[in-house]
Amino acid sequence: MSTEIEPGKVRIEMLPEGPYEVVGEIEMIGLDGQVIKTKKKCYLCRCGASTHKPFCDGTHSKVGFEAAAQAVPESTEN
Repeated sequence: MSTEIEPGKVRIEMLPEGPYEVVGEIEMIGLDGQVIKTKKKCYLCRCGASTHKPFCDGTHSKVGFEAAAQAVPESTEN
């Protein structure tokens, strides 16, 4: 997929058996309240095994991470 998106928009794509690809200008805030520096494209860990969380370090390929076939829609019930 292209990395070009409309200004002010952010795209998050689930990569097959891999991380979330985030494209766009984002502000990520750590648990300590500090801004975590990101680029206009970054990869966020989805497997939970990265040693560089929240960013992906490729560990998913070593631990046999298997992503869900598709995202489960959020329930509209309260």
